[in-house]
Amino acid sequence: MKAAPNEQLRLLDLQAVDTHIAQLLHRKRTLPELADIAALEREQEQLADEIVAADTRVSDLTTAQRRAEADLEPVRERRARNQQRIDAGQVPDPKALAAMVEEVEHLGTRIAVLEDAELEVMEQLEEAQERRAELGRQAEALEAKLATYRAARDAKIADIDAEGRELVAERKRLAPGIGKDLLTLYDRVRTSQGSGAAALEQGRCSGCRIDVDAADLRRFAAAPADEVLRCGECGRILVRTARSGL
Repeated sequence: MKAAPNEQLRLLDLQAVDTHIAQLLHRKRTLPELADIAALEREQEQLADEIVAADTRVSDLTTAQRRAEADLEPVRERRARNQQRIDAGQVPDPKALAAMVEEVEHLGTRIAVLEDAELEVMEQLEEAQERRAELGRQAEALEAKLATYRAARDAKIADIDAEGRELVAERKRLAPGIGKDLLTLYDRVRTSQGSGAAALEQGRCSGCRIDVDAADLRRFAAAPADEVLRCGECGRILVRTARSGL
């Protein structure tokens, strides 16, 4: 392939821009905030599961407390009624009175058992509510921390994108100065190798950093200035400069 020497030299400027763009893209993909955000989001997901479990426990214990109170209420009412009849002397029959007194005592024991059960449920409910409140505070703190990291990420991405737009504009300025065939070859090599052109510096390809063998160097030295050279190792377009060592 033939291309004017100035077009070949222009490839090095284009490659510098493309290299910078690739570095920006890599920087954008590997921002430390991205890993931090991912870790915090995983923590947030786990915390959300814990909150669901805590809400379920609070709901279950609230229902259990209502049930315990519902169980207690009729027993208390029955004991109160019986005690009122006993106190009012409304049970004249001694056997019936003895039976009622015994029932009042039994109801008192039953009430004590039910109240203990209710108290235990209330204590468990209080602990569950405190745990839910603590998880809520953790969730708020985590969200605030995430917001800070996301803001830092967005600011860095905005800077990278702004720099990237400038580089894209520079690329658009450089590309028209390179022949279509040479540019097509450059883009094809760049796609496969990561970079499409490299300077020949002191007999070495600056792309793969491998010395060009003596036979190729002699051939390069004898080649016309408009001949497009290729590295025998990596396939990149080799651009001759004053430092090529030919």
